[in-house]
Amino acid sequence: DFAAWQLAKSNLLAEVRGWTAFVAMQSHYHMLERDVEREVLPYCALHGVGFVPYFPLAGGFLTGKYRRGEPAPSGSRGESSDYVKSYMTDANYERIERLEAWASERGHNLGELAQSWLLAQPAVCSVISGATRLEQIQANVRSAEWKLEAAELEQVNTLLKGQSR
Repeated sequence: DFAAWQLAKSNLLAEVRGWTAFVAMQSHYHMLERDVEREVLPYCALHGVGFVPYFPLAGGFLTGKYRRGEPAPSGSRGESSDYVKSYMTDANYERIERLEAWASERGHNLGELAQSWLLAQPAVCSVISGATRLEQIQANVRSAEWKLEAAELEQVNTLLKGQSR
């Protein structure tokens, strides 16, 4: 979770002192949480530092299991997690609905799109994605197999325009 300047300073210090520089870092990043795109991801891409996003599915919000106007599924994080609840806005539900339709037209689901989108980012080298059921592991594998083309990535980014929590 370094800022770009912290990573740069750390790697410069490592170079000067003969230490091992950072080769990867992890930070909060997904379709609705994109602050790292301003400085961190460009730094990582330019200097060959791998980036590993965590919370790629926004605590399950980017799986499509939460629906506008409906209560969160029983036992889900959306019932108790302020983190997940913070994404439950009309604007985000609109994004989710557009993204879900776009992914479905291509034979995929929203969770697969969310992870494939991350893997299409130049500095992203892997995605930290938890799973509690076999179906979730299988979905993670399908996500990695879906390689978004540049035009598709542009379409998805257009669907995401104007995001805020």
